[in-house]
Amino acid sequence: MDFVDSGLYRDITDHAHDAPAWLRHTAEIGTEAGLLVFVALFALGWWRARHSPTRAFAIAVLAPLATAVAYVCSEALKSVVTQERPCRAVTGAAPSLAECPPYGDWSFPSNHATIAGASAATLVLVRRTLIRLTAPLALLVAFSRVFVGVHYPHDVAAGLLLGAAVALTVVALATRPAIRLTRAVRGSTGPLARWTTGPGPRSADRPYASHRQR
Repeated sequence: MDFVDSGLYRDITDHAHDAPAWLRHTAEIGTEAGLLVFVALFALGWWRARHSPTRAFAIAVLAPLATAVAYVCSEALKSVVTQERPCRAVTGAAPSLAECPPYGDWSFPSNHATIAGASAATLVLVRRTLIRLTAPLALLVAFSRVFVGVHYPHDVAAGLLLGAAVALTVVALATRPAIRLTRAVRGSTGPLARWTTGPGPRSADRPYASHRQR
C-alpha cells in the first residue's frame, strides 16, 4: 500500500543518510534515551509528591500507570491495523538507520510516540512548568522514529495523539479512586506504605501549623 506520506518518509530518511555521523548516532540512541528521561521524570514526580497534598500525589502515581494503559491501547490497535513497516514497504527509500523490526511488529501507531505523548501530557498534570521540557522531548522522540526509518510520519502523529488522549482520560477517570486509596495508605501504620506515599505536606506548609499546641 502506498501511503500519502511515503514521499515525506523518503525525504526524511534521505536527509538522515546525508546527515553528519554524530547526528545519525544521536538519533539512534535518542529514540530510546528519550523514553528513559520520561521514566526519570515520573520517578522524580512521585518522590516530590510524597510531600504534596493527596490529590497531587494521586496524579503523580497515576501518570506512569496511565502511560502504560496508553501503550497497551497502542499495541491493541497495531494488531488490528497490521500496517507494514515503511523500511520494508516503501520502495526507493534509503535503508533505515535502525534495524527494521521483524515482520509482525506492525507500524501503526508508533509505540514510542504513544508513550512519549502520554508521558508528556500526564507529567504536565504533575507539574505545569514541565511542559517546556516534555512537549519538545515528545516531539523529538516521535520524529526520531521516522528519522531512523522505522515509522511513517502518520504513525508518530497518531501515536502522540493517542497517547495523550488515552492517558489524560485515564487520569480523569481514576483520580477520585486514587485519592481515596492515597488517604487510606497515608493513614496506615505500616512503614513501607507510609514511605511509599509519604507523609503529605510538611507541617510548615499546613494551614495553622504555627498555632498547634506546644
